[in-house]
Amino acid sequence: MLNDFPQVMTIAGSDSDGSAGAQADLNTFLARHVYGMSVLTACVAGNSYGIHASHSLPNAFIDTEFQAIADDFKVRACKTGMLDDAAIIETVVANLKQYDFGPLVLDPVIVTKHGALLLEDAAFETLKAQLIPLATVITPNFYEAQKLTNLTIETPSDYQLAADQLMAMGAKNVMIKGQHTENQTIISDYVQLADGQQFWLTEDYIQTTHINGTGDSLSACICAGIAKGASVEAAIRTAKKFVYTAIANPIAVGHRFGPINHHANF
Repeated sequence: MLNDFPQVMTIAGSDSDGSAGAQADLNTFLARHVYGMSVLTACVAGNSYGIHASHSLPNAFIDTEFQAIADDFKVRACKTGMLDDAAIIETVVANLKQYDFGPLVLDPVIVTKHGALLLEDAAFETLKAQLIPLATVITPNFYEAQKLTNLTIETPSDYQLAADQLMAMGAKNVMIKGQHTENQTIISDYVQLADGQQFWLTEDYIQTTHINGTGDSLSACICAGIAKGASVEAAIRTAKKFVYTAIANPIAVGHRFGPINHHANF
């Protein structure tokens, strides 16, 4: 039947080296057997050495991207990635309210996994006030969870309190990715669901420089699972295994900080 194949959409920036952003999302969608589309919000010129330039796309063009997809396709779930500024976030929110693109998986690209701030104050406040309330699932890393909740997260109960606060902001389900520290042997992520379930997902910690696109791919995999009819819990558990497999089987691409290996999941 027309538009019967599961379709998903990423709302994110384009990463020229393919390691993160919309490219990582699309690789994940392909590996998870869903048809992926993209609304690009920015273009980044970068490689394994770092980011060299970036350019935000005009809001009117972003509007047209949304309309073009809505006029032709049936998107069952969508996810967000890099949203550069408050105006772009407001544009995304307006379109998500105007069109039905299914459940939203929000990857709040605010702080890197090493603690570097990526989003200016105005955009941060707009994301909190307008985008989080639309999220079916939110997947902040350790530092983003602290920034969003203004909490210092040290103990398991701190993770629960942070998740409670994110739910109070409007997110229905929360996955807080664990902190990366030197000499650690495991990595644990905390999950709190709308039905009251709480659990940890733990894997061995792998020391590697090939982790670009980890957060993008995790949220994209959750999005794909929901689009195919999986429960939020099942989609999260699958995504955790998907990303671990992609990190545990590295691919020799790039001289320095390389991508995770999506091919390991085909």
